[in-house]
Amino acid sequence: MNSFLDTWSPRLLGVLRVVTAFLFMAHGTQKMLGFPLPRSFPLELWSLVGAAGLLELVGGALMLIGLFTRPVAFVLSGLMAFAYFLAHAPEAFWPIVNGGELAALYCFVFLYFAAAGGGPWSIDHWWSKRRNR
Repeated sequence: MNSFLDTWSPRLLGVLRVVTAFLFMAHGTQKMLGFPLPRSFPLELWSLVGAAGLLELVGGALMLIGLFTRPVAFVLSGLMAFAYFLAHAPEAFWPIVNGGELAALYCFVFLYFAAAGGGPWSIDHWWSKRRNR
């Protein structure tokens, strides 16, 4: 049983990274490209929403392929903490009440990736193996 967990834990880290990045990128594509849902307001690129959309789209894409995983995840964790305290926390204390569960969850998942890295199925891993040869 232990060898099964030893084998699959790093791989599932990669799966978690890919799924999280894909879902996170949808927020960026919606804000920046109006896809898969049209924007409900015009986008101003040099606004907080524009900056968040750009970070969600580009940071999500980098997380998806596992490139610069640790620093990108740290920035995205900060973005989600900022989003939680700016947009959700003033509404109510509890995340279930203020609608901030997703921002809080993304914040801590990205913080985990900042510590753990992208896993064996990432460009970072491939790059480090190649550099160490």
